Amino acid sequence: MSTPDMFLKAQHQIETVSFEPTRLAGLERLEKFVSRAGAHYSSQRHYDFGSGDHSGVSALSAWIKHRLITEEEILAKTLTHHNLSASMKFIQEVFWRSYFKGWMQQHPSVWRSYQNNLELKLESLESDKACKANYDEAIDGRTGIACFDHWCSELKSKGYLHNHARMWFASIWIFTLRLPWELGADFFLTHLIDGDAAANTLSWRWVGGLHTKGKTYLASAPNIAQFTNGRFEPLGQLSLTAEPLVEKVDHPTVLLPPIQAMPEGDYLLLITPQDCRAETFISGTPAGVLGLLPPDQSRQSQQVQSFEYGAVADAISRFPKKIATVTAAQDWTIPLIKASQKAGTNQIVTAATTLGPVAAQLDAAEAELAGVGINLYQHQRTYDILTWQYATKGFFKLKKKIPNILRDLGF
Repeated sequence: MSTPDMFLKAQHQIETVSFEPTRLAGLERLEKFVSRAGAHYSSQRHYDFGSGDHSGVSALSAWIKHRLITEEEILAKTLTHHNLSASMKFIQEVFWRSYFKGWMQQHPSVWRSYQNNLELKLESLESDKACKANYDEAIDGRTGIACFDHWCSELKSKGYLHNHARMWFASIWIFTLRLPWELGADFFLTHLIDGDAAANTLSWRWVGGLHTKGKTYLASAPNIAQFTNGRFEPLGQLSLTAEPLVEKVDHPTVLLPPIQAMPEGDYLLLITPQDCRAETFISGTPAGVLGLLPPDQSRQSQQVQSFEYGAVADAISRFPKKIATVTAAQDWTIPLIKASQKAGTNQIVTAATTLGPVAAQLDAAEAELAGVGINLYQHQRTYDILTWQYATKGFFKLKKKIPNILRDLGF
């Protein structure tokens, strides 16, 4: 008897999601999903029903990642339809992303180490022909493992994968294909429209046994068969063991930076792909609005670049056209200086950035801005302040505080 015959297939109605990079599309998706954020989500969330069928999950991550809709909006909407107990599984998933962000902000050497090792792994592909061949087969979806090859194609064509598929994919990449986890994490970050530096990096490390030291995630044929509803069953193709990865460096905890007070008087508002809901924290009307994106020649896929541009453009559209513009730039210093001069102000306000490409651009520009008398202020959202203080160790510490955080948010 094959594995799919050993379980009852999950019953569901096919539901597709159109990932339009606008706030309106995110709100519409939230409205469509929220009634199912309770028992339905708890029972269906592990099922990957196939490419384009997102009936078991919220599929809100792309809008959350760019904060076209905020975590607070999602929590508020959910708790108007369900009590905390009924919706706790979904609410925990909202907080998982916050946990990853807060944890990596307090362990920044993890990101730096990943970036350094990634460059070394990419360079080594030039000399290690066997690894290069295996890597090319993996990213081209030519491994012969049907489920893995399907997810590879889905990722590149849709820019999205079910979370369970991401876990299976990462496990097969690390333990069956024996490829460096850094290359897999980079492949995801290149193609995922909801790709977040912290969540992506730490999820891959978790699968490999680096985040929770010694604890790995091993994909198995029976589990894949069950939660793909019998679509795949890679019997005899997957590693049966998962030896934890090890690293020779420790990642010390660092203090979060102090919260900045926002300036008085005129300011230039900077909108980045990290936060496209600036109107919820600014005061008054900015003297100018500038949307900035990483350069077009970055290693991101066209889908990722298009979603980021669309998200920032949508955020910009909520301000008067005469003061707002959006552009991509290799060096953000020059457009920031020009926009500040045009707005007649030496103050720039933006949402606080977290480790990743956007933060790298701002870090590089900040000293030069200060050199010409322009001050950069990064606003820290209350939601992040409340959650990150508990993101110092494992998720359980934050999980225990969820009721308190919700109370402090006014829910």
